Amino acid sequence: MALPALNRYSGNMKILVYHNPRCSKSRQTLELIRAHGHEPEVIEYLKTPPDATTLRQVLKQLGISPRELLRCKETEYQLAGLEHADCTDDEIIAAMIRYPQLIERPIVVAGNKAMLGRPPEKIISLLTNSPS
Repeated sequence: MALPALNRYSGNMKILVYHNPRCSKSRQTLELIRAHGHEPEVIEYLKTPPDATTLRQVLKQLGISPRELLRCKETEYQLAGLEHADCTDDEIIAAMIRYPQLIERPIVVAGNKAMLGRPPEKIISLLTNSPS
C-alpha cells in the first residue's frame, strides 16, 4: 500500500494517521487532529498493516531506524527474535509486517513529514506548519 501524497483541499492539508482504536494515546492524537480542524485519513494498521515500502517511507519521514519504531514489550518482540542487537533493518521491518502490533503508535503523516503522537501534543507542530 503506497503512502498517499499530500493534497490540499478546502485549505486543509491531508493528514494520515496509523491508528489503534484501543490505544488511549492514539485516540487522544486523533481527537487533537480533529480539534485543529482536520479530518484525517485513518488507517487501523492492525487490520491493514503497511507493506515494506510504506514502512520504509514512514521511517524515513520520521527520521528514525526500524528498531526505534518497535514496541519492545510486546510478546511478539520475543517471538520474532528481535531482542538480538544483530537483527537487520530488513528483519525488523519483516517482523513489523508479520506482527503489526510491534509498530509504535500513533504515527501521523502530513506531507513529507511524520511524527509519533507520544505525547499526543507533539503532533501540533505538524498541524500548524505547512509540510515541506
